[in-house]
This record gives sequence, C-alpha cells and structure tokens, in this order.
Amino acid sequence: MSNLPTTPQSQPPETPPWDTPSSRWFSPISTPWRTTTPRSRQSTPTPTTPVALTEVIVSKSPLSQKSPATPSHDGIESEPLNDKMVLFPRGTNRTTPLIWCGAALCFIFSILLIIFGIATLVLFLALRPRTPVFDISNAKLNTIYFESPVYFNGDMLLLLNFTNPNKKLDVRFDHLSVELWFSDKKIATQGVLPFKQGNGKTRLEPIRLISNLVFLPVNHLVELKRQIMTNQINYEIRSLFRVRAVLGIIHYSYWLHGSCQLQLASPPTGGLISRNCTTKKW
Repeated sequence: MSNLPTTPQSQPPETPPWDTPSSRWFSPISTPWRTTTPRSRQSTPTPTTPVALTEVIVSKSPLSQKSPATPSHDGIESEPLNDKMVLFPRGTNRTTPLIWCGAALCFIFSILLIIFGIATLVLFLALRPRTPVFDISNAKLNTIYFESPVYFNGDMLLLLNFTNPNKKLDVRFDHLSVELWFSDKKIATQGVLPFKQGNGKTRLEPIRLISNLVFLPVNHLVELKRQIMTNQINYEIRSLFRVRAVLGIIHYSYWLHGSCQLQLASPPTGGLISRNCTTKKW
C-alpha cells in the first residue's frame, strides 16, 4: 500500500467571547475600591498607660471584645469593632455648708419631736384624762296642746347635769346646744352659755324647751296622742358641745355628743318616769 499523505483534521473555529454586563461585574476580591490589609495573627502587647486616681475607667463592653476566631465570608475577613477605652474625670463631691445646716436643723427637729412625744405620753399616763359626763337630773312636761290637725305646742323644763370626773384637769364647756326630738322629728332647741368647770365638780344648768306651732306629720301626731292617753310620753334629748381641757399652758379640745331617752307622764303632772343618758366623743 502506498503511503498516502494524511490530511490534517480541521478544527471548528473558536467562538468569540461574549461581551455581557455580567462579565464586567467585580468579584468581592477583585473590587478595586475595597482593599484588605493583611493583619498579623500574633497578639502584640498593649502598653499600659498610667491612670490618675481622679479618673474613672469605663470598661469595654463584652460585645466590643473580638472573639478568638473572626468569622469570614467568601474568604474575606470581617472588619473588627473599634476597641476604645474612654476615661472620664471623677467629679469632686464636696458637701457645702448649706447642706450641713439643713442636716443639723433636721436632726434638731427630730430630737424635739421625740422629746415632745415622750412628754405627752408621760402626761397622759400621769393625768389619765376622762371624758366629762352629760346627764339630766330632772324634767317636767308642763303643757301639750294641739292647735290644728298638723301643728302642736309644748313646754318642757329640764335640769341639765355636767360632771367633770378628772381629778387634775379643769375643763371649759362652750358651743352648747340642746335639742328635743320626738320620733326622729326635732320639735325644740335651746342654747346654753359657755362656762368653766373645775376638776371633780358638778354643775346643774336649768333650761326651758318651748315648741311653738311645730309641724308634725299625721302619723307622728297620732302616736303622740296615743302616748298622752297612756300617760307615757317618750322624748329624746340630744346635745352637742365642745370641751376644752386646760393644764397650765397646755390646751386641747374635742367635741362631745350627749343623748338621753326620757319617759315622762302626761301634763299637767308631767313628771320624769325614767331616763337613759350616754356621752361619747363626736
């Protein structure tokens, strides 16, 4: 066989490269405006700066401390946080004379308040003040007559009894008023002049209660007429007065309320049958 010359195999023509926008994008490593400066992995000792005693050192936040292994993304190491130490000068808190004066005044006031409280307690235990007593020694119903179906007139005499049971305290009674009630309806009122009463003393004060054309509901009038027929009329005496206790230069006052349930005979006798009196602080 004759040696035929070998024909070289033809290769396909090369495809020209495509000039697309994606081929012009920069990868994170080849980005021209981002340059990464290599850092040394070896820790260098940080020189210690002497700190004055008048300065306050603010410690670094745990979030600002770099972890041993710095995370990386696509071969690019993340930027470390700025680790800075901020020093603030410590202010000098000096106490001014005005603050010392205020503290001294508060201390003196507290001492005086404690002394006054102890003195008041000692006086109270030594004197043991007692409440004065309001009572009615005697009463007389002079007249009751009806002028119309809803109006009536009445006349009553009372002998009030004020007793001061304290052995070392003088008291003064003022703003005294006495009221006459029938079935929760006020039918007469009378005031009493103020007076002073020594320790352990008793004072009798006569007053007169007059009811002049007092309006009463029909049911009250019916009940009053029934009690007149049975010769047992029930009244209530209410009193309100202020008591002022005196011990040298010490004065203190309080209000008292007296109440008495009275049962009287029908006029013209009108004598006192029974009574029940109580006195309490208002």
